[in-house]
Amino acid sequence: MEKEQIQKLIGMCDHTLLLQGSTTEEIHGICDDAMRFQTASICIPPCYVKEAKEYMVAKETADCKAVPVCTVIGFPNGNHTTAAKVFETKDAIENGADEIDMVINIGKLKEGSDDYVLDEIRQIKAACGGRILKVIIETCLLTEEEKIRMCHIVTESGADFIKTSTGFSTAGATFDDVALFAKYVGPDVKIKAAGGIASFDDAAHFAELGASRLGTSRLVKILKASLAE
Repeated sequence: MEKEQIQKLIGMCDHTLLLQGSTTEEIHGICDDAMRFQTASICIPPCYVKEAKEYMVAKETADCKAVPVCTVIGFPNGNHTTAAKVFETKDAIENGADEIDMVINIGKLKEGSDDYVLDEIRQIKAACGGRILKVIIETCLLTEEEKIRMCHIVTESGADFIKTSTGFSTAGATFDDVALFAKYVGPDVKIKAAGGIASFDDAAHFAELGASRLGTSRLVKILKASLAE
């Protein structure tokens, strides 16, 4: 793959570390890599947002810029109350988050409470104060009909992205799901593929199908290993 294409794909990555045991040292490593390779953002747990933001600002130079900080809300199960998710969002924004990735209430969607799901997304979008909101629908737990309904709900909500997966359930992004999103979301909704993106070839195919963001840490690891060799 050409160097320019590799850099383009890296620039689409939300460089991610959301494991339960993530430490400050590991978060700093994510920050360092993201700044070195200029990923789209870092995606990290809420408790590290303020520290990561300050760490990158302190290390920023003319040749090594800080990247946006993204964090997760209602993660990974999505069945927090709406009030709790709104509070999480406001707290993350106060701590310096630039982007929010929220998990929908999957049970409410499955029981047909689409108005509940829509209202919750709208409330969280309002709490974002104009910042980017990505809506994680956890495709591996949904039927095709439910995925299509979520495309319509996300479009109506005013959110910026529909996102495939948390990476913490039974499966991650698939090519079929990204193609489905591209068919059914409105023109103002972008697509994020996340979970299980294992190679630059996979990443390129997701991009061809319509994804403009990629949630992964593997691409940076692959690139670092190739440069070390």
